[in-house]
Amino acid sequence: MDDTVIDREFAEAVREGLHQRPRRLSSRYFYDARGDRLFQRIMASPEYYPTDCEREILRERGPEIARAIVAGGVFELVELGAGDGSKMGHLLDALHAEGTAFVYRPLDISPHVLDLLAERLCPQRPWLDMQPWAGNYMDWLAQPRRPGVRRVFAFMGSNLGNFEPPADRDFLREIRDSMSADDLLLIGLDLKKSPEVIRAAYDDEGGVTAKFNLNLLRRINRELGADFDLDGFSHRPEYDPDTGAALSYLCSEREQRVRIDALGETFAFVQGECIRTEISQKYDDALIAELAAAAGFEVTADFRDRRGWFTDQLWRPIGPG
Repeated sequence: MDDTVIDREFAEAVREGLHQRPRRLSSRYFYDARGDRLFQRIMASPEYYPTDCEREILRERGPEIARAIVAGGVFELVELGAGDGSKMGHLLDALHAEGTAFVYRPLDISPHVLDLLAERLCPQRPWLDMQPWAGNYMDWLAQPRRPGVRRVFAFMGSNLGNFEPPADRDFLREIRDSMSADDLLLIGLDLKKSPEVIRAAYDDEGGVTAKFNLNLLRRINRELGADFDLDGFSHRPEYDPDTGAALSYLCSEREQRVRIDALGETFAFVQGECIRTEISQKYDDALIAELAAAAGFEVTADFRDRRGWFTDQLWRPIGPG
């Protein structure tokens, strides 16, 4: 570990999370280069339905979504947490087919993901004006707007479900407060469905999700000089159909102590003690309506896959911004 390259934000987040009871680590730190590759494998696994559901929506309903977007005039498409573009390409093509020029601004905390995005999208789309930005969404939102250009925000893949209440509403309100009256938000939300389907999505037979979860400890070892024994922790997913919360944990298989040199601290774990690493909220219509209203939006369009497992919706800001 080289002290000159320690990510202090990451280090302090780990310190704070491991001092909480129960212990928590943020899912935003899953995505180093290895984590990005593992998540690509998760999305390709047969159990992980959200990607296929949203891809179906954007492929089959993309022209309808595009017409609703371009109807408001000149715009730029700002995607928060862009991912690898395997789904968004369908919407970009539909928008291009409408004959309206636009800028595509993918924002992501991972530069590696943005590189993958460019490799996937740009060679087949010479017309695409893509201007990526690596960093925190809110830092980008603080920049001046382009005069006379609407913003159409895209927050796909049910990424909102990774926020806990009230952080989900706070995040949406920050987006809302950056919007003008004619801006739009295209948001993807994973819907409540059979608990067996949801549980399998976070505990695939190939064990890729477990590797993805454990990779967070591997990253802490590498970047913060820790000595987590990855064989001493196990991936444990849970789903509560009443609340719609799917949770992921890393649980200690034995009593053990972990030293983190960058923090100058040692953390003791008892057998069975867990670190919560992720929440993935599932929604129903009532929860969506309440969430949108609380954040200052109204739902203007609803596009679902054939099985009704996932929805991409257009939200319009209402009230003062």
